[in-house]
Amino acid sequence: MEQIHNRKELKTFRKKLRNHSTSAEATLWNYLKNSQLGNRKFRRQHSIGNYILDFYCPSEKIGVELDGQDHFEGYGIESDEKRTNYLNSLNIKILRFENKDIFENLEFVLGEIKRYFHSD
Repeated sequence: MEQIHNRKELKTFRKKLRNHSTSAEATLWNYLKNSQLGNRKFRRQHSIGNYILDFYCPSEKIGVELDGQDHFEGYGIESDEKRTNYLNSLNIKILRFENKDIFENLEFVLGEIKRYFHSD
């Protein structure tokens, strides 16, 4: 069976993304790291297939994506739809938030993520 999680050929790119996080990613990571949200472990820049998720919770099979303006125009919309369909086919729920949501409504974002957790 082909490995789809954190494929070796994407390791350098994943590391580059972790080392050059957007301010929205860095802010959200402060609330997700060390199992702070609902005692769930999240991974940063986790790849599945050819796609790299901003955040991934393996126990809940939830991917969290923070999107800038380019995701709301032509190619970005198409690309995100293809990516989401692929990940959904693996039973991974994708939650998308705008970068500005992290700064303007963080409690809502955290609540939305927790809403998809299975019962403890």
